[in-house]
Amino acid sequence: MNRRDALKKSALAIGAAAGAPTLLSLLQACAKTDRLTWTPQFLNEDQAKFLSSFVDFLLPKTQTPGGLDVKADIFIDLMYAKTYDESGQKQVIANIEKFNADCKAKFGKVFAALSAEDKAACFQEHEANSPKFPKKVWGGDVGPREPVGFYRGLKSTVLWAYFSSEEIGKNVLSYDPIPGEYRGCMPLAEVGNTWSL
Repeated sequence: MNRRDALKKSALAIGAAAGAPTLLSLLQACAKTDRLTWTPQFLNEDQAKFLSSFVDFLLPKTQTPGGLDVKADIFIDLMYAKTYDESGQKQVIANIEKFNADCKAKFGKVFAALSAEDKAACFQEHEANSPKFPKKVWGGDVGPREPVGFYRGLKSTVLWAYFSSEEIGKNVLSYDPIPGEYRGCMPLAEVGNTWSL
């Protein structure tokens, strides 16, 4: 093999290696959207599809990462597996099954299989009919704390998982690490006014 052929083959190999991720992402984009790309620790496949669909519809990818990008669904499944007792786990499964049964009764399909318009209608109905969190004053509840139901509880958990993820905390929200940067020697003029706490 001469040098020219070796360079051509090397260039093709490098191009194929560089282009492979793009081709794979195109193939993945064309794949069926309701398949799972992760292995649930607690939920079965249909329940995990529900959770992923719920997360994706609540927090879709825009200019910022979506809920699936930060793996909020995987985190919640793991949370169910590791922190819920047996009765709590049974209640989660019963709630998911009831949510899907309600969707089937109203729209003819489980939540994960609904169109975007039907998912929006489902969310609007649950938003209107679900109990609200109690009002708070200085971090404490005002009045008795009533159960908020599955929809609002799951929505709150998804938002918590999303905003407490490292990706969102560091790259989307303003990030000021505690206790902050240490600069041991700096001119007094740069300090400015005395800081209030």
